[in-house]
Amino acid sequence: MIPFLDLAGVNAGLREELDLAWKTVLGHGGYIGGPDVERFEREFARYCQAQACIGVANGTDALELILLGLGIGRGDEVILPANTFFATAEAVCATGARPRFVDVCPDTLLIDPEAVDAAITSSTAAVLPVHLYGQMVDIERLSAITARRGLALVEDAAQAHGARYQGRRAGGVGIAAGFSFYPGKNLGALGDGGAVVTSDLALARRIRSLANHGRSDTDRHLHPRIGRNSRLDTLQAAVLSAKLPRLDADNARRATAMAGYRALLPDSCRPVAVQPGAEPTYHLAVVQVDDRAAVTKALTAAGIGWGLHYPIPCHRQPAFAGASGAVAGSLPIAEAAAERIVSLPMSPSLANGADADGGQIARICDVLRSVPR
Repeated sequence: MIPFLDLAGVNAGLREELDLAWKTVLGHGGYIGGPDVERFEREFARYCQAQACIGVANGTDALELILLGLGIGRGDEVILPANTFFATAEAVCATGARPRFVDVCPDTLLIDPEAVDAAITSSTAAVLPVHLYGQMVDIERLSAITARRGLALVEDAAQAHGARYQGRRAGGVGIAAGFSFYPGKNLGALGDGGAVVTSDLALARRIRSLANHGRSDTDRHLHPRIGRNSRLDTLQAAVLSAKLPRLDADNARRATAMAGYRALLPDSCRPVAVQPGAEPTYHLAVVQVDDRAAVTKALTAAGIGWGLHYPIPCHRQPAFAGASGAVAGSLPIAEAAAERIVSLPMSPSLANGADADGGQIARICDVLRSVPR
């Protein structure tokens, strides 16, 4: 068996650090907030080349809290790609704003800056690009568009921990970024978790207040705004601090694994392209194929895990049927890709088998090569 993601293997190598994190939190008894959360927030902000980090309950909350902190809500539109996980659009809708879906680039399947520019209306308040599959979007072009139009640029970095574009980290280029620490992420907790990263300290204070019942930062009994309970669990923060020092090395192993795929994949499996200036972290190893049913059947028969990210573009989800402003006609690239994409196994441990002499990647590629065309 080759799992889609070897979480047990990834975490087994950190057993000593994770045991220490558990003992530390159990010892001091501060299970909400406290020094472990503060430590991780400092470390992760520095890692993302940003000034502040606010730990929250999950990645969806992170995006919603950013939009709320920016004052975005009813009557506003937020532009985002159709090719993303449903939660990106869900966060927009939770604020009362409307999602405005646009198409993606055919080679990277990331948001198309030209489509963004064309979709902007008088109601547009923000652009929400998604650094999908571990690769950052074309920040240079999107930053120019949003600056010219006076719009907020909010990064969905849920799949891009450690990714770079022209030397800048995900989380350090927009007004703010939302991260997820779902266990399967490159930096994953042992449960749910998320964070907002920003260099706008006034925005950081508003978001921290919103995430903690709307509390004042000077008087915990004073609530100047309506907020919610969305806090990063102390134990998860300790786990993330234990994992963060290994993130770059693990990302490098993922890159090695992807290089193995590129060397051995048959021509019938076309990996998502890397755009100039990007340094992906390969959260997912996504390829496009002509006959997905045959490919996935062969992988399953061989005991090889696989996934689909994502088989239904957001603008085709029933939840958005008839939503005013959500769709401007057909989005052909996202729609075509949704029928062809397959995510192959990817984790840091795969790098050890990225060779042609019996390694896991070689076996996966052998199976793919055997699929009739």
